[in-house]
Amino acid sequence: MSALLRNPKAWVALLCLLPLLRLVGLGFSGGLGANPIEFITRSTGTWTLVGLLVTLSVTPLRRLTGRADLVRYRRMLGLFAFFYACLHFVTYVWLDQFFDPAAIVRDIVKRPFITVGFTAFVLLLPLAVTSTHAMMRRLGRRWQQLHRLIYVIALLGVIHFLWLVKKDLTEPLTFGAVLALLLALRLPWGVALLQAARSRFVSAKY
Repeated sequence: MSALLRNPKAWVALLCLLPLLRLVGLGFSGGLGANPIEFITRSTGTWTLVGLLVTLSVTPLRRLTGRADLVRYRRMLGLFAFFYACLHFVTYVWLDQFFDPAAIVRDIVKRPFITVGFTAFVLLLPLAVTSTHAMMRRLGRRWQQLHRLIYVIALLGVIHFLWLVKKDLTEPLTFGAVLALLLALRLPWGVALLQAARSRFVSAKY
């Protein structure tokens, strides 16, 4: 047990599970509000986006801090984002549409934000399936090309949220701004900016 507590990955996993534990606690205490289905749907969708953005932040943080070991957490973070995406999708299919295929298809076709969200979820599936080391070895260079879909998925997630919200756009626009920053930091000038910031920090430290 003590060895488990000293494992950083165990603490990261626990942190990733906190939103689910909070939802369960609110469910038992009657704290899900007047519309529990909407609350669960919104919460799981929000944490899916948070998970995607945190996963995308690993590479910029590694370049900024020089901590190559941060890459070890990227797959776990991505899988937790997929986990919350599955909860989001199941909530919609089960609690909102009651497993009615015809109603789901109509919703996907007629409502653009559902179309975009469904597309993002479908694109997440091959990333989750190929997240193992064995699949990385089998796919080789194609693995990295496939997993670049996370940029498209994150963008679709932001659009899904933006089109869902009818009045206060603050939250989806905040997610969009963070995504734009994380993508910009992958461009050559963004990489150079991170490297320069790291160099200044190292010089100041020593």
